[in-house]
Amino acid sequence: MKHPIEGLCALLILSGFASTATAKLPVPPATPEAQAKAAETAARTAWAGKTDAYKLCIAQDQVAAKYRASASAAGKAAQAATATPPCTDPGPFVYAAAEPAKPIEASGAHSPAATAVSPPSTAAPAAATNPTPKQK
Repeated sequence: MKHPIEGLCALLILSGFASTATAKLPVPPATPEAQAKAAETAARTAWAGKTDAYKLCIAQDQVAAKYRASASAAGKAAQAATATPPCTDPGPFVYAAAEPAKPIEASGAHSPAATAVSPPSTAAPAAATNPTPKQK
């Protein structure tokens, strides 16, 4: 007959091996397609937040108007409306994908044409153009 502690030790050993087998693998680098999809998803989420805020603003205005109407119908003096900015409709979702970054050669970040035609070097020695101060 086996001792109960032997079974417990075996169970602990097996659970230790199982936890090492389920370790997470490193995340592969994102492809340009995945980055574009993530950017579109982020833009859609931001638009959804603006749409929700617009719907909430409209609902709050309606509730406040009904409250004032019921208060005045009951003969009670309702407080004056607090000045708030108007509700702005974000409109339909439109996503304009960003242009991919141009290579340095095509981005216009090179030297101006005048420098490319005539080099900036001179025949004068460096000591004559940049004299060092005398040290005492």
